Amino acid sequence: MSLDLRELYQEVILDHNKRPRNRGRLDDATSTAEGHNPLCGDNVTIYLHTTDGRVDQVAFEGQGCAISTASASLMTEAVQGKTVEEAQRIFREFQQMVTATGEPVEHPDLGDLEVLAGVREYPVRIKCATLPWHTLNAALVGGGEVSTE
Repeated sequence: MSLDLRELYQEVILDHNKRPRNRGRLDDATSTAEGHNPLCGDNVTIYLHTTDGRVDQVAFEGQGCAISTASASLMTEAVQGKTVEEAQRIFREFQQMVTATGEPVEHPDLGDLEVLAGVREYPVRIKCATLPWHTLNAALVGGGEVSTE
């Protein structure tokens, strides 16, 4: 990855950490899930409102590092308006992107989420990036709790 591209990615992550999108509680959520990363202390609650199999609204609350917060913010933007099946497909592709070994593979369907591809170079940060996603996946199937351990 070029230095200019890496700097752009860092800027996007910092922006989503400082000004997270869709942060807050959804009082009329149809499903919620809580996620915890005991290793670093990140925690997140995902709120979903779905109608007829479509994610109408998604929001999150919690405390976490810059990677976790940015990942949650970017995630909410990526799945808003998608069907539950589309959101689950995005989850699987994101998971594959940040955990795959070997040469990086482009994921054009992920759009802005590709800024988090660099976490695969820092294995300890992968759990930070994926915690909101595993929590979203739990909310998509009815709720519950998730732990990275």
